[in-house]
Amino acid sequence: MDNLLFRPITINGLTLPNRIVRSATNEYMTDDDDYVTDRQAALYEELARGGVGLIVTGHSYVKEGGKASKRQAAIYDDRFVPAYKRLLERLRPYDTKIMLQISHAGRQTKPNICGSTPVAPSPVADKTTGIMPRELGPEEIADIVKSFGQAARRARVAGFDGIQIHAAHGYLISEFLSPYTNRRKDEWGGSVENRARFALDVLRECRKQTGNDYPMFVKLQTDDFVEGGLNVEDSAVVARMLEGAGIDAIETSGGIVESFPAACRTGIDSPEKEGFFLSNAAKIRKAVSVPIIAVGGIRSVGVMESIISDKKADLISMSRPFIREPDLVDKLRKGVSTTAACISCNQCWHPHGIRCGQLQKESSVGDA
Repeated sequence: MDNLLFRPITINGLTLPNRIVRSATNEYMTDDDDYVTDRQAALYEELARGGVGLIVTGHSYVKEGGKASKRQAAIYDDRFVPAYKRLLERLRPYDTKIMLQISHAGRQTKPNICGSTPVAPSPVADKTTGIMPRELGPEEIADIVKSFGQAARRARVAGFDGIQIHAAHGYLISEFLSPYTNRRKDEWGGSVENRARFALDVLRECRKQTGNDYPMFVKLQTDDFVEGGLNVEDSAVVARMLEGAGIDAIETSGGIVESFPAACRTGIDSPEKEGFFLSNAAKIRKAVSVPIIAVGGIRSVGVMESIISDKKADLISMSRPFIREPDLVDKLRKGVSTTAACISCNQCWHPHGIRCGQLQKESSVGDA
């Protein structure tokens, strides 16, 4: 088969052995104090052994009030660094690179999880929970920006190959970008340039703390899929601004909790249904010169290769297929498989650790 997917690519000095990325996936595998565990390390090692070019970790929260869910990894204090170092030691024998995704939940959390009233750019209630967030003040915004920078510094100290800033899926940075959740009248709201201010400040603070030679990607919201939300045209403007501020690569995604399952669609059983964010990725790619990472229901080799050969994106990112098949990349490289076994049933997430629910059902049937 054509080796297009398996050509190395170098981004800001970081050489990835192939073009396939494990998209950030919250593993729900931390201990009770949100330290990463041996279970997560074993999962990442399995992905590395299976040939993934780049692993992006499940999002780690940068500030205590920014926790999105139980058993989410934390990076808001230096005390978490040693556990990450132990995790990374497991990956050193492999060519796979790994980035830490950093985030703040914003309004998409609950008081019993984050410890207080959720915060947001504006007091817009989350329709899935009915919870009204508290509007952030300017000093609080500046403090969160610094928290992102410190998280980036800790990632570099721990030994991660880079970071990915989570600016998608309705979390705090995404909330600032969106006119649906950002209705401010000050310098943080209104025009797309003002709504992008928070994201740009986060990026600049991360650069300040790590240097220009540290690889820094962003997962960028391209469509909220809600009335009055962020659209791809505004997202393209944001992408150009991020490029100007020094971002190294952009993963294009979409959907928020209120528009679920827009970001995690079911029933992807044919090539025609794959790549549901691909048109947005192609539009962002035309707007910038940095590499674009396409995500969204990509399953088959033919689709992956056409995305790259048609220059709609430069790398391919997947999440759910790797939950079922951590060795998927090796299978594709060797020609053992031409498509992922994942059936996009969304039975992956479990509060005590991600797993393929369909595979468990199949195993149970086999044992009966």
